[in-house]
Amino acid sequence: MKKIFKITGIVIGALIVLILLAGFIGYSRMSYKASNNYSKLGEKAEKLKVDGHEFRDLNKNGKLDVYEDSRAAIEDRVNDLVSQMSLEEKAGSMFITMIGMTPEGEPMDKPFMTSNPLDIMMTFMMPSSSEMLINRKMNSFNILHAHQANILARYNNNIQLIGEKSRLGIPVTIASDPRHGSEHNPGAALSTPTFSQWPTSLGLAATRDTVLVREFGNIARQEYLATGIRLALHPMADLATEPRWGRSNGTFGEDAQLSAMMTKAYVLGFQGDSLGSTSVACMTKHFSGGGPQADGEDAHFPYGKDQVYPGDNFDYHLIPFEKGAFPAKTAQIMPYYGIPIDQTDENVAFAFNKTIITTMLREKYGFDGVICTDWNIINATKMGDARAWGVEGLSPLERTKKVIDAGCDQFGGESSPELIVELVNSGQLTEARIDQSVKRIMRDKFRLGLFDNPFIDESIANDIAGKESFRKLGKMAQAKGTVLLKNDNLLPLKKGTKIYAEGMNEKELLNAYGELVDTPMEADVIVKRTNTPFEPRDEYFLESFFKQGRLYYSDEEKAEILSLISQKPSVVIVNLERAAVLTEIAAESTALMAEFGLSDEVATDLLFGVKKPEGKLPMELPSSWKAVLDQKEDLPYDSKDPLYSFGYGLTYPTQTISMTTE
Repeated sequence: MKKIFKITGIVIGALIVLILLAGFIGYSRMSYKASNNYSKLGEKAEKLKVDGHEFRDLNKNGKLDVYEDSRAAIEDRVNDLVSQMSLEEKAGSMFITMIGMTPEGEPMDKPFMTSNPLDIMMTFMMPSSSEMLINRKMNSFNILHAHQANILARYNNNIQLIGEKSRLGIPVTIASDPRHGSEHNPGAALSTPTFSQWPTSLGLAATRDTVLVREFGNIARQEYLATGIRLALHPMADLATEPRWGRSNGTFGEDAQLSAMMTKAYVLGFQGDSLGSTSVACMTKHFSGGGPQADGEDAHFPYGKDQVYPGDNFDYHLIPFEKGAFPAKTAQIMPYYGIPIDQTDENVAFAFNKTIITTMLREKYGFDGVICTDWNIINATKMGDARAWGVEGLSPLERTKKVIDAGCDQFGGESSPELIVELVNSGQLTEARIDQSVKRIMRDKFRLGLFDNPFIDESIANDIAGKESFRKLGKMAQAKGTVLLKNDNLLPLKKGTKIYAEGMNEKELLNAYGELVDTPMEADVIVKRTNTPFEPRDEYFLESFFKQGRLYYSDEEKAEILSLISQKPSVVIVNLERAAVLTEIAAESTALMAEFGLSDEVATDLLFGVKKPEGKLPMELPSSWKAVLDQKEDLPYDSKDPLYSFGYGLTYPTQTISMTTE
C-alpha cells in the first residue's frame, strides 16, 4: 500500500511539475511576443508650434500635416489621413472587437493571477492587445470590464499612448454596451457599479418622459467621457412586438411612436445636437428592427436566425429609426444577426443584405455614417461558430466581401483585416471602396476630437462617474418608471408596518420606515420580489446570459410564490425583463408592481410612499401562455385579452402618501 501511495505521489508531483512548466513556457512565449510587438512602435508624438498654436506631430515627420491641423476642415483632414494610410492600416481600421485590460488598467497581453472568468476568457480566447493594436493595426475596441472609473481612465490613456506611437498616430475609439443598469450580460449589457444606476430602456420608456431620457443620456455621456468611452453601442431602437424575445429589456417596448420619441431623446443626450469633442457617438441598433424573432428565439443562436412578418408589418419596425434615430443624427448604425424572411430578394442576414444596407439605409434614408455589423458574423471562434445566417456555406473571405458589397463599413467582434487585404490584392475589391468605409470611420474620430487629444484626466474620473447628483436622478428614474399594476388599498404602507420580505438583497432597509420580522406569521404585510420566468439553457456560450423561452412560472415556482403571498396581505414586485404572465399572482396579491431595474433602497421608498410609482407599461402583459403563442411576432399589442394593456399604470393619490416626499 505504501508503495502505491508513493507511486501515486510521484505521478501527481510529476503532473504538477509538467503543468507548472507548461504554464511557464506559455507565459514566457506570450511575454516575448508582446515585447516583440511593442518594440515595433515608434516614439510619442512631439508638439509642433505653428502660428501660436500647438499641434501633435502624429506621423513624426517634423511638420504639420493637414490631418494634424485642428484648424482645417474635417473633410480635408480625413482625405489627407486616408491618403497616407497603407492598405493594411485601412483594413485594420475596419474592425472593432473586444479587448481585455488588467485590474491595474494595463493592456492584457499575458496571463496573470485572477479568479475573474472574464479575465481568463479574454486572456486565452482572444488575441492579445499588442497583436491587435500593432500587428493587425486595429484602432477600435469595445471593453467588457467594470473596474473603478480611474482604472478605466488609466486604461484609456495607456491604450491611446500605443495608438499615438503607431506610424500615423491614429487614436483608439473605445466603445461599450450599456453600463447603467443592474443587468450583466457580456453579449448585451454590463453592470458597472461605479456609474450611476438607472432603469433599463423599458423602464425609461415607462416614464414617458423624454426630458428625463435626454438627461440620462447627458449624464451617461459625462460618465463615459470621464473613463474614455467615446462610442455607445446603443440604444436599441428595436420593437418588443414579440414578448418572448430575450432582448426585450434593451428596447423601449412595443410601440413604434413611443420608441421613436425615446430613441431620439436618448441619442441627443449622448451626442448633443451635433457630434463634437464632448460627445459620445451612438451606434443605434438594430436596423431595420430586430424584434420580430420567430417564436421569440434570439438571433445570437442558430435556432433564432429567422425574423418573420406574419402580420405583414415590416414597415412598422422602421418608425423608431425614421422618427427617432435619423432625426437625432445618430452617428452609426448596427444591423442585427437575423434574416428578414421573404422581405428582400434573398434570405440572408441584415449585414449581408444589400437591399437592407444599400437600397434602404444608404439610398432611401440617405444615411452616410458608419454601418457596423453585429459581433462575430465572419469567423468561427473558440466560443462558437460564426453567426453567418443565410451564408453559412460561404468562406470567411467570401462573407467579408459580401458584407462590404452590401454597404457595411466595419466588422464587429472580428479581428481579421488580412481578409480585406487579400480581397483588394486579388482584385475582388477596389481600394477606392475600402477608402469609402475608412473615411466614414476616421470622420467620426475627427468629429469626436480624438486626433487632437484622446487622453483624459485620471485624477477626476472617480469624482465624475457615479457623482451623487447623478445617482439621485437615477433613483428618481427608477421610481418614476415603476408601474403600479394593482393596489387594493394597501400601498403606501403606514410607518411602523411589520414586514416579512423575500427576494430583497438589502431587506434591512425596510427598518427605516417599518419593522422587518423573521416570519410571515409575525408580519402585517408580506413583500415578495421576483423575476421574469425563463427557460434555462446552456448549449451555447452566451445562452446562460439570455433569458428566453417561457413567460409563465413553472408549477413549482408558482406554488412557492402563491403559498407565501396567500398568508397575509402582500405586495409582489416583479422585475420585468420581458412580458411575464402574471395572472395567478395578480389575483392572489394585494398589490402588484412591475419594475425595470429597481434597487432595494428605491423599492423601500416606493412601498412607504416616500416616492411614487408613475410608470405606464411600455408593452402589454399577456393573460396566458396560449395568448402569447397565438400572437404574431411583428404586431404590437395583439395578444388576446391581455391581463394589463399597453400604457396601463396606477399611482398613489397625493393625499394618501404616508410620508413626506423628497
